[in-house]
Amino acid sequence: MQNSGEKTTFAVSMKIYTKKGDAGTTQLIGGSRVPKDHIRIDAYGTIDELNAVLGCLKDALVREQEVCEFLKYIQDRLFMVGSVLACDVEGTKMILPDVTEQDVAGLESEIDRMELELPVLKNFIIPGGHMAASWAHLARTVSRRAERCVVALDHVESVEVLILKFLNRLSDYFFVLARYLTLRAGGEEVLWQKKD
Repeated sequence: MQNSGEKTTFAVSMKIYTKKGDAGTTQLIGGSRVPKDHIRIDAYGTIDELNAVLGCLKDALVREQEVCEFLKYIQDRLFMVGSVLACDVEGTKMILPDVTEQDVAGLESEIDRMELELPVLKNFIIPGGHMAASWAHLARTVSRRAERCVVALDHVESVEVLILKFLNRLSDYFFVLARYLTLRAGGEEVLWQKKD
């Protein structure tokens, strides 16, 4: 028996599995169901994969608090992009936040800031040189794949142009971040040398 001054709380349990997708379909925000290999699912699934890679990248950074804060900001934006892409264009009545020009400008500003500290690039770079930089290169490649998926979706169903712009700038950010993290860690970039 509880004392009269204590509050009673009830935990609501939600099962992680619904069994509704057992036949290979999934539900979009708005209610319609589509096959799990639908281009829309591929697009926001790849955005989700990129967000997971950023979690690993953040975990590899122990002394770069400013970079980690900006990565958290990017993760928030990616979650928002994923939500927009997961919407049934016809059926949803939800108003979701969208990517803004300020988000794109923020990426450009960070790219410019880091490039001020970097040596001029004269060769192609092979991913590697430092663990965090390698994670940034992986983020760059997943970001490019996410962009390709969203472009493919845009050929079928219109996607907000700022989402495409944001994703295009994002892969540039990760490339420069990889170089920046290598420099900050005292590592050496692995340069590709053409064989004669």
